[in-house]
Amino acid sequence: MIDIQTRHSQGSLMHVDTLLKCRWVIPMVPKNTILENVVIAIKAGNIVKLLSPKEAEAFSADETFELNDHVVIPGLVNAHSHAPMNLLRGMGADLSLMDWLQTKIWPAEAKLMGHDFAYEGAKLAAQEMLLSGITCTNDQYFFSEDIARAFEDSAMKCTVSAIVIGFPSAMAQSTDDYFRCADALFERFQGNAHVRVSVGPHAPYTVDDAALTRAAKLSEKHGAPIHMHIDETAFEVSESLRLYGMRPVERLARLGIINDRLISVHTVHPDDREIELLAKAGASVAHCPSSNLKLASGFAPIAKMMQKGINIAIGTDSVASNDKLDMLAETRLAAMLGKATAAEPTTMKVFDMLYAATMGGAKAIGWGDRIGSIEAGKAADLVAINLADINTIPTTDVATQLLYSADRSQISHVWTDGQCVVSKQLLQKSPYFDREYSVNVAKKWQNAL
Repeated sequence: MIDIQTRHSQGSLMHVDTLLKCRWVIPMVPKNTILENVVIAIKAGNIVKLLSPKEAEAFSADETFELNDHVVIPGLVNAHSHAPMNLLRGMGADLSLMDWLQTKIWPAEAKLMGHDFAYEGAKLAAQEMLLSGITCTNDQYFFSEDIARAFEDSAMKCTVSAIVIGFPSAMAQSTDDYFRCADALFERFQGNAHVRVSVGPHAPYTVDDAALTRAAKLSEKHGAPIHMHIDETAFEVSESLRLYGMRPVERLARLGIINDRLISVHTVHPDDREIELLAKAGASVAHCPSSNLKLASGFAPIAKMMQKGINIAIGTDSVASNDKLDMLAETRLAAMLGKATAAEPTTMKVFDMLYAATMGGAKAIGWGDRIGSIEAGKAADLVAINLADINTIPTTDVATQLLYSADRSQISHVWTDGQCVVSKQLLQKSPYFDREYSVNVAKKWQNAL
């Protein structure tokens, strides 16, 4: 907790680093709450207190932001990404998942994969995420140490996966190699304030039983999340039934994967029994509706999962299957698809969806103690959205218009650890956004293809 009794050197005012004078604040905790005319005090990278304008008169600050037409929310949490794949944007449109992977993505990765590819692709992704209000992401890819470095260099937080997959890559040649890399990754980022590590078995169809059992034990050893694609396609389910005589979630439950640390990604085709297993285990689901639609994977029964108490988070997936890292758009789509597939307009409620995009993601990926809500003592990872825009006027319902009307072009400021890393009051700009670098990196890898 921050000591708010620090006095200004020239008077009796309580001094903080930053004051945000907000028209509206949606703190996410407690849920279903909109605060009006609130001042957020920030010191040493953390939220000190939420103040009334009168209380704020007792504070001085190095910097004050007047956000008279804005709603301020916690930084958006992307619950599933493959950041280096920003360098593969646009590849393989109009293909099914397995065709897309086998004929486009895996061959391109085999040609390009390496430390530079991972770092530079993740750096591009981090820039797009920041400009979209994403302050933390949950990434699964090869060369995770390089990915983490790119996000750290971009002033973002991340959970990166110790990936395990059942075929050789530029990173590892065997299952033992993948687990050696995993051990090194946990050691490298132990105690890091900005990077946490998950165990990332890719999918049931790419990881065998022995490796999955080892992954479960590694997760238990470190108390780390398990980040895994599960029940993504109908073909995955039918193959599991053919090969193992059981559906994927049942198989994974027997191997120790289904627990309260699991982030089950996509989860498009669970039956009622699998939903019950996930709910009873306290697992989370990372819902990626754009990717599911583009690859025609199907319509995830998210409303049913929510009703069963499963923690829902929102993910963009990669730009190769989305094709952009836009959490506001993703959350809006998730809300509308959920209503349509459930044939029930009263489900996928506004505050539940905003919660999923922030606190739901933070809880899923092991960051709920630091981010996801605007509360005293938490990291000052915040996003301001200007609602005085043609998209969102007149503002009759702040939360509803944020979810259904606002877009990422209205994000005016982004703070991470209290530092303003994006400011678009007049022009798009950020100390972490270098357009020339981005264009040159993109051209370099485009030519390599």
